[in-house]
Amino acid sequence: MYQFTSPTPRRRLYFGLASLAACATLVAGSPAAFGLPAQSPTAGATPAACPSPSSVLGLTSNWKIQLPVDDPNASGTQPLEIKQPALASYAINPWFTPTSDCKGVTFRAAVNGATTTNTSYPRSELREMTNNGASLASWSSSSGTHTLIIDQAINRLPATKSHVVAGQIHDGNDRSVFRLEGTSLYVTKDNDTHYKLVTSNYKLGTKFEAKFVVSGGKIKAYYNGVLQTTITSAFTTGYFKAGVYTQANCGNSSPCSTDNYGETTIYNVSVKHS
Repeated sequence: MYQFTSPTPRRRLYFGLASLAACATLVAGSPAAFGLPAQSPTAGATPAACPSPSSVLGLTSNWKIQLPVDDPNASGTQPLEIKQPALASYAINPWFTPTSDCKGVTFRAAVNGATTTNTSYPRSELREMTNNGASLASWSSSSGTHTLIIDQAINRLPATKSHVVAGQIHDGNDRSVFRLEGTSLYVTKDNDTHYKLVTSNYKLGTKFEAKFVVSGGKIKAYYNGVLQTTITSAFTTGYFKAGVYTQANCGNSSPCSTDNYGETTIYNVSVKHS
């Protein structure tokens, strides 16, 4: 059974209105999520026939998700996080929900979404965990082999600053990510956001496989099975992230509303450590 958590009012009006619209969506079964136009093939209410997002992706217990809405139980403003075991049956329109065909999961983050204190950008993103979801994953780039594979499509970019991140290696800093700017898809290295151009002609909605393999102090990044670059990188507290991390906010993207967002669909995500 789905759990629905509606965002609490912020300094902005948009999430308050979205919460009311979300309730109407669940009751009436309308195909419009939060009253928004269906601007991507995945927009709309969670189909009753679909299992939860975690079931669609076969997520193990070793994930949590951070969402671009306020945590109603927090003192002060901070994003909502859903951990295990609640994540197993959790969905929230339109930020984390199965696609209409139940074959993937949509991740969406609007420019006016809630953010952590360490960033000014919103995200709807899975974070790697361990110990049945009780502990934060943390591994070394020089010990063992660590692999992330994401079958995904980037569906939507925010206006003005049309940038999103779709897959990360993190350790407190962005060690390497897949980053789309307009039609140009890059693999980054630390703060070099244009380190390796993968393609200059990415079309929104195109499925692709993003893969990171970390071992021996090096990161290998693959696109559709083809090695793009090998990055020397030494770190000891690494972890993987998957979903959408919208690289825009109300200060650099207009309109400042929930219909201005980044969005991905993930069809499969897997992590292996050996």
